[in-house]
Amino acid sequence: MVLAAMIGWLAASTLPTGHAPTGPSPDLVVLHATIRTANHIHPRAQAMAVHDGHILGVGTDREIEKRIGPATVVWDLRGLTVLPGLIDSHGHLSGLGERLANVDLVGTRSYDEVIARVVERSRQTPPGQWVKGRGWDQNDWPVEAMPHHEPLSRAVPDHPVALDRVDGHALLVNRRALELARITKDTPDPPGGLIERDSTGAPTGVLIDNASDLVEQAFASPSAEERQHRLQEAMRACAKVGLTMVGDAGIGRETRAAYQALLERNELPIRVYSMAYAGDPLAEELLERGPENGDRFTLRALKVVYDGALGSRGALLSEPYSDRPGHTGLERWTVDSLAKVAIRARARGLQVRVHAIGDLANTRTLDAFEQAFEGRPHAELRWAIEHAQVVRPEDILRFARLGVIASMQATHATSDGPWAEERLGPRRIRWGYAWRQFLEAGVRFANGSDFPVESEDPKLGLYASITRRDLDGKLPAGGWYPEERLSPDEALLSFTLWGAYAAFRERDLGSLEPGKLADFVVLDRDPFAGSPEELLKTRALKTVVGGHVVYEAP
Repeated sequence: MVLAAMIGWLAASTLPTGHAPTGPSPDLVVLHATIRTANHIHPRAQAMAVHDGHILGVGTDREIEKRIGPATVVWDLRGLTVLPGLIDSHGHLSGLGERLANVDLVGTRSYDEVIARVVERSRQTPPGQWVKGRGWDQNDWPVEAMPHHEPLSRAVPDHPVALDRVDGHALLVNRRALELARITKDTPDPPGGLIERDSTGAPTGVLIDNASDLVEQAFASPSAEERQHRLQEAMRACAKVGLTMVGDAGIGRETRAAYQALLERNELPIRVYSMAYAGDPLAEELLERGPENGDRFTLRALKVVYDGALGSRGALLSEPYSDRPGHTGLERWTVDSLAKVAIRARARGLQVRVHAIGDLANTRTLDAFEQAFEGRPHAELRWAIEHAQVVRPEDILRFARLGVIASMQATHATSDGPWAEERLGPRRIRWGYAWRQFLEAGVRFANGSDFPVESEDPKLGLYASITRRDLDGKLPAGGWYPEERLSPDEALLSFTLWGAYAAFRERDLGSLEPGKLADFVVLDRDPFAGSPEELLKTRALKTVVGGHVVYEAP
C-alpha cells in the first residue's frame, strides 16, 4: 500500500511502456536480459532498444528483435540483469576525489592504525608539506574517546597533519598544524564550532564543525587542474559501481569552474545535480541569476548546513546527549537567517536543501521552511532536508504536510546503529533513521550514501535499506529496528525514480521507459532474486549514460 502511494505522486509524469514503437532502427538492442524497469505498470522486461541516447522500446525479446537494423549493435546478455541507472541523491564528489588522493583511514580499528598509515604517507612527502586523510571513527576503536594529538605529533613531527573524521564534521590535527593555524589555549571557540580541550584547557587537536575552518585557512588551495582531476577520478569511481547521476551536496565557486572546464571538454562521464554551499560566493551568484539547468550538469539548489553530525556530537538536539550531559550539539544557523535565505531562493525558483541531523535542527529547519512557504504546502518546490536522521513523529507529519523531501542515507543507519542509542537513549532512538515512518506518512524519500562518509557503492545502501544490518555483525541478525526496513522494490525506487524526482528529472530519468534517456547498468546477477547476502556480491559489468558506455568491467 505504501509503495503504491509513493508511486502515485510520480505516475502523472511518467511515460507509458509497452511494445517497441515504430520509428528509426535502434543503435543498440539489449536481449535476453532480466530487466527491472522501476516502472509500476511494466516492472519487468527481457529486452530494450536504444536510439540516439534515448529508449525506443522495452518489452519481450520477440518485440524488440523486430526493430534490429543492419547497423544495430546487439548485446545478448544471457540472463544478466539490467537496472535503471542508479542515482545517489547526496554525495560529495570533491571529497571522494580527495579521499582517493589522500590517506584512506576508512575501516581503521585503532588510533595506532591511523597513526601508522599517516607515518607511511609522511615518508613519501617532503618535510613541511601537509599530510591529509579522511575516514577515522573513534566509535570503531577499542577506546571510543576522541583522540588527543600527542601520539600523532610524536610520530609525525615535521609535517602538518589534518585528518577528517569519517563524517567530515571533525578534524584531527597534530601540533605542527595547530602552530600553523595559531590555535592555542587562549583561542576562543568560533560560532558554530568547538575546539576540544584537555583538562588543562589546551587544544587536543580535535576541531568540531566550524572550528576546522581555523586550520583549513592554512591549506594551500589545489590548482584548477588538480580539482578537475579529482572530480574525474571520483566520477569514474561512481560509474564503476553503477551510478549514473550524483547529487553533489555542496560545491563552491572553484568546484563549479572545474565542472565547467570538464563540461566544455565533454569529460563528465555521469550526470551531476549540484548544490551551492550557502555562504560561498557561488551561492550569492545563484541567488542573483537563478537556476542553471543542463543535461550533464545542473546547478539549481542551495545547500545549508544547519547542525553537525551525531558521531561527533555536533547534531543539534532538543535535550542533552545521553552520553554527554549538558551538551546539546551545535547550531550553525538560526531559523530567521535560514528563512531569509530560503525566501530569496524561492523568489528565484531555487531548491533549498538543508543538512539537519538532530531533532531540534529538523524542527527549526521546518520552522524556517514554513516561514518561506507562508504557512502553506509547496511540494512543487521539492525542498529537502538532507539526512533527517533524528526527527520527532510530529515533525515527520510536517514533512508530509509541507511537501518536503526526506533525503536520507541508508548506510548511515547501519554505520551508526552500534553506538547511536548511547547518544540518544531508548526514547529518542525511535525517532532515528525512521524510513518506514516517513513512507507511511506519505513523505517523498530519496536515498544516497553521503560519500566519502560512506562508500559510494550503492549496493551497500540497497543492502542496508532492505536488511537494517551492517557488514561487521554488530547489529542484530534480524535487523536494527527492522520495522523501518524498505522492501526491495522501495529500495530500488529510492535509488532510481525517487532520486530523479528530487533532482527534477523524473520525466527523462529514473526508470526504463520509451522516451526516457538510456541510463542503465548491467549487473552480473539480479541483486533482489536471492538472499540479501547475494546482493552484496553484485558487480556492475557495464554502466551506460545516454546510450554510451562509461564503464565496462575488465
